[in-house]
Amino acid sequence: MTETTATRDALPLPSGDLRGSVRVPEGGKFLRRLFVFLGPGYLVATGYMDPGNWATALAGGSKFGAALLFVAVLSSLMAIVLQSLAARLGVGAGLDLAQACREHYPFPVAVGLWLLAEAGIFATDLAEVIGTAIGLQLLFGMPLALGILITVLDAFLVLAFERAGFRKIELFVVAMLGLITLSFAAQLVMARPDVAQIAAGLIPTRRFFTDPEMLYLGLGILGATVMPHNLFLHSFVVQTRAVGAPLDKKREAIRFAVIDSTLALLLALLVNGAILVLAAAVFHASGHTEVAELGEAYRLIAPLLGQPLAATLFAVALIACGLNSTVTATLSGQIVMEGFVRLKMKPATRRLITRAIAIAPAIGVTLYAGEAATAQLLVLSQVALSVTLPFAVVPLVSFTAQRRILGELVAPRHTTAAAAIIAALVIALNAKLLWDAALG
Repeated sequence: MTETTATRDALPLPSGDLRGSVRVPEGGKFLRRLFVFLGPGYLVATGYMDPGNWATALAGGSKFGAALLFVAVLSSLMAIVLQSLAARLGVGAGLDLAQACREHYPFPVAVGLWLLAEAGIFATDLAEVIGTAIGLQLLFGMPLALGILITVLDAFLVLAFERAGFRKIELFVVAMLGLITLSFAAQLVMARPDVAQIAAGLIPTRRFFTDPEMLYLGLGILGATVMPHNLFLHSFVVQTRAVGAPLDKKREAIRFAVIDSTLALLLALLVNGAILVLAAAVFHASGHTEVAELGEAYRLIAPLLGQPLAATLFAVALIACGLNSTVTATLSGQIVMEGFVRLKMKPATRRLITRAIAIAPAIGVTLYAGEAATAQLLVLSQVALSVTLPFAVVPLVSFTAQRRILGELVAPRHTTAAAAIIAALVIALNAKLLWDAALG
């Protein structure tokens, strides 16, 4: 890495100076060049393993065993398509999704989209606050309100990364994802799930369409998969690679970026699938078919497996998930703020503001209604994400289908058609979940 590149990589993030801050070697073998592009996808994958995903996977696995595993696979395939479009927009147009909205929509529309994107980020952060606090409570026995307050300290983690450079952020996220993966792998070894049931769960059954409760849980897993802030995040972070202007270089960069995000989302699928299979092997098999809360899963898993370590690993994975989300939520917030309204703010400051907004309702609900009410607050955060999702997905599919924006790098028609169908399906499912939530 040259001195200039190293200097740029240490600048405050995620300013425009980070674009092209990771040097791409000229020539060389395929794997060597691919390795340089690996990283952004794993930041994105973090958003697919949030406490909302954990809750739906636990509920589905405990109630119906491994029968809903095919839904987790389908939802991941849908996410892979949409994230590939985000990568294409970032590399092909040199714009993240927020910037594209600002440039191609009237100002009042852009401001409205910005406010909705901010609402989605605050909702995401609320879920991570609750998840991390529950992890701290489970592991160390501290009161939930205290754990929520402690999450404010993660602003210092962001400050440390601000000085370390972007590649270090990616390495940290990959390390945390590795810890999460190993934790669930160890729990699966302890649970010894039935391989035949796992294989059967990969195939849709008629019951999925005839059992209203099974269909509802399946729709919950499917509809809550795509996180709007991930589309903003991915379209920016792929630009950290110094690709160059030639068309063939950009085509290669898009191909590598899609490989990166696909591998990362497959890892997220393994984790989410592991949670569902674990719930099936531990809770469903023992007759505990109504497990949906993280705390309840933690309390049951050790006695049912006869392994105290299993519960510890569960809590550690939950905290690691929260730490990862600290970094990616801050990046997403900065990208959205700078992209839509060109307002720059130090990452640690942004993190403190976002976290303060998130912990206020979390602490208020905990003190007023008790710790059990935080589960309802977690559901509410997912409802808020459902509301904001269409306002990120629809512009993304639209921009990547337009030749005037992407030129020769416009998305193939079959990809656009598939993405449009996926977008319509995800939006419809989220609308149904929103309607059901409104009806109680």
